[in-house]
Amino acid sequence: MTTLMILIFVIGYLAITLEHNIHINKTATALLTGVLCWAVYALNATDVHIVSEQLSHHLGDIAEIVFFLLGAMTIVELVDAHDGFAIITQKIKTQDIKTLMWLVAILTFFMSAVLDNLTTAIVMVSLLRKILVSSETRKIMVGLVVIAANAGGAWSPLGDVTTTMLWIGKQVSAMGVISQLLIPSMVSLIVPLFYLHFTLKPKGNVFSAKLENTMALPNAERNLMFAVGLGALLFVPIFKTVTHLPPYMGMLMGLGAVWLVSELIHKDKDEETKSKYSAVHALRKIDTPSILFFLGILVAIAALESTEQLHHFAELMNQTLGNQDLIVFIIGIASAVIDNVPLVAASMGMYDLQAFPTDSKLWEFMAYCAGTGGSMLIIGSAAGVAVMGMEKIDFMWYFKKISFIALLGYIAGAAVYLGLYSFTH
Repeated sequence: MTTLMILIFVIGYLAITLEHNIHINKTATALLTGVLCWAVYALNATDVHIVSEQLSHHLGDIAEIVFFLLGAMTIVELVDAHDGFAIITQKIKTQDIKTLMWLVAILTFFMSAVLDNLTTAIVMVSLLRKILVSSETRKIMVGLVVIAANAGGAWSPLGDVTTTMLWIGKQVSAMGVISQLLIPSMVSLIVPLFYLHFTLKPKGNVFSAKLENTMALPNAERNLMFAVGLGALLFVPIFKTVTHLPPYMGMLMGLGAVWLVSELIHKDKDEETKSKYSAVHALRKIDTPSILFFLGILVAIAALESTEQLHHFAELMNQTLGNQDLIVFIIGIASAVIDNVPLVAASMGMYDLQAFPTDSKLWEFMAYCAGTGGSMLIIGSAAGVAVMGMEKIDFMWYFKKISFIALLGYIAGAAVYLGLYSFTH
């Protein structure tokens, strides 16, 4: 039974990793893998009721992540529909490429901590496409956006799906991950930034003509939706701290508030306008396949955890490699090739919270490594895959121009985290 389950999982994992080669959407693979793993487990179990109880137990934890992501994505989509992010991006008016590089990188770093790395990467690349003409320079700037978005997402419970999973699973606390990973994550961006500052040499004028203001909504409506949306996201950790309820409850409360404000803003307008800016329209536009992918892969991981395969694998890694820090560091490098969501989900099942309680070194270092490691390849993160499609960036081009500086940043940030941890503990 266990051999068949592992085989199904490995084949599914390979299909997810090779999604762009085999042209099969990873969501379909993840859903099939998850259900098949549980089906094999149930068909070979002596008591199927125990299997059902285990599935129900895991489904409660998985649902928390799914509802959290659903709420967050809808809030961000509603703010974007009202051109809310233009409040930030319109402030960038420099005509110096190196100044622009620093502004974009730092802005991306902090925006991704609140919004999430995928949304921030899309917003910032859309901005760069307006500011810079299509060129090698713009591609390098886009590569920097990927590094900055992933670095910014790693230190925030809202910024990256893997950090969110660790937060919801109680492996890390909001303040713990922020206080311990802010500096290492910043270092993982600053190192590539300094490298590019001294090596980037644009040829000719790379700036586009002056941007025009094409906002369709009054500034007051746009500003209100931006403020309410941002406030709703920032309120989630506060809500959890005060009420001790799961984070998804705070996120759903925030969604309800943003939804209400959008209804009130447009209540006297025509039906076409109401529909365009409604939460219902935003729900149609969110990345539902990604949510179902997380569902499928987490269900598959839960099956392996229930049959104790993950614990056996953890023991094997400890015996083979021995050093816990090295194991996590390798997991981070692997996340550039293999999706970081199943990697972190598997790690959460491999290591027990009793042995490694909340805010342990293992979990914090994993949040950093899984969050920033994906920047080393264009296919290693959701942000990278998104901009790959937007800018038609070739895998080998990214590997030659960006991977090395991303690796430098990853190693530097990891060294800083381990150094600070040794100094403070």
